[in-house]
Amino acid sequence: MIMKTLDYLQLDSQKTNKTVDGLQKLLANLQLYYTNLRGFHWNVKGEQFFEAHEKFEEYYDAAADHIDEVAERILMLGGVPAHNFSDYLKTSDIKESGVLTDPKEIYRLLLDYLKELISVERSVLESASETGDEGTVALISDLISGHEKNVWMITATLS
Repeated sequence: MIMKTLDYLQLDSQKTNKTVDGLQKLLANLQLYYTNLRGFHWNVKGEQFFEAHEKFEEYYDAAADHIDEVAERILMLGGVPAHNFSDYLKTSDIKESGVLTDPKEIYRLLLDYLKELISVERSVLESASETGDEGTVALISDLISGHEKNVWMITATLS
């Protein structure tokens, strides 16, 4: 008999399906968030260039780590993380941005992105909690906490 990761984690694959689906949606949104951040980093201009350029790099570095953590969690739960950008575009609520150069406009858009990420994360948190999936709960709780801090910092920047 071949043992699966879920056997050792003591999680029921039928009960974790909803969580895996939510993680797939989160992965897609994180991928679009990451890609847009790269563009913002490259194209930002103006008086706040140095600060914004560095901040967007910080955000996309963190997003890259989050993408890896979410994909690995999908694997732990018996799923296969999507890896085609065409799949991400179909699944993500965050859409590709055009070229933006104004830091304030970018920060306002980032607030919308963070709102969407937090919404998906709360949904995943709820489904993981219902199935006793503490590993996913811990991961998602950390993501929410970090994204909430970013919201606070961006709103303070725009004030």
